[in-house]
Amino acid sequence: MRRARPSAQGPECVALWRRADHWSELMPAALLRRVALCLAIAAPAVIVRLSGLEIPPLAVMLVFGAAIVASAFLLAWAAEAAQKDISGALAIAILAVIAVLPEYAVDLYYAFRSGTDPTYEQYAAANMTGSNRLLLGFGWPLVVIVALLVARKTAKAEGRPTLGYLPLPRGSRLEIGFLALLGLLAFVIPVLGQIPFAFGVLLVLVFVWYLWRSGQAESETEEELVGPARLIGDLPQKTRRATVIGLFVVAASLILASAEPFADALVESGSSLGIDSFFLVQWLAPLASEAPEFIIAAMFALRAPSSRCPQLIRRRPETGRRRPGVSVETDRF
Repeated sequence: MRRARPSAQGPECVALWRRADHWSELMPAALLRRVALCLAIAAPAVIVRLSGLEIPPLAVMLVFGAAIVASAFLLAWAAEAAQKDISGALAIAILAVIAVLPEYAVDLYYAFRSGTDPTYEQYAAANMTGSNRLLLGFGWPLVVIVALLVARKTAKAEGRPTLGYLPLPRGSRLEIGFLALLGLLAFVIPVLGQIPFAFGVLLVLVFVWYLWRSGQAESETEEELVGPARLIGDLPQKTRRATVIGLFVVAASLILASAEPFADALVESGSSLGIDSFFLVQWLAPLASEAPEFIIAAMFALRAPSSRCPQLIRRRPETGRRRPGVSVETDRF
């Protein structure tokens, strides 16, 4: 149903109204509601950031943490929908790097801050190890368990024998192989008790090697979009691309603006609450930044056939994020 046009009939007013009316017709109401909800959640962080309002550390952590979670959802939807216009394994790998900007922003802030304040070295290591532990210890098992339950339920309904494992498509072996390699290399850190600069360079080179190999590989299946990403993907090409770019810009701006106050508030809130700040940084920061990825992966596992579920656990290649030259307290891992 069209809205009533304003009484003013000036050329500029009419042009703006027509553009807004045209945009509202192209954008599904369900998508607009979801985007508006995320922006509403992030709005308090923008107000606090721009006004310079002084609030307690715990409130800062909640306000900016909520903004990062909301922005992560926007970023995840845009990255998923962008695969409609950018195909291939290399494109998916690049989009995966973009999708983890919320996690990178906090971790990079800790790493940068530790250059002038050595006490922040432990927090850089805490966020890095916590995110990897959450991904490997919770993310992968969650997707596999959900996929197995769905596959067994489907098999029983169709009268087929159930499998106790997920078949691994040939196209998944490249990503799983690199993840296994980087997982083994990670054991070097507790052995050495530090992260040498050369080791960090090695991990970056491994990821560059992975990108090159991904560029040579061909995608065997077309990615299936679900939820808001599907709504964006179904838009006309020009509208879809403009929406994806707009979501990327807005989400990235919110994340970069929220990373510093959220990271500092985590450390300060731990002291005020009597909780180890290392523990908060290791678990709360990665959980906030990776929650959208877990939810989207679980949605894919619930809806995708069992033969495609292994692809879900390789959607975010591990880039080997390590801060060279940081000593690590291995007994706290």
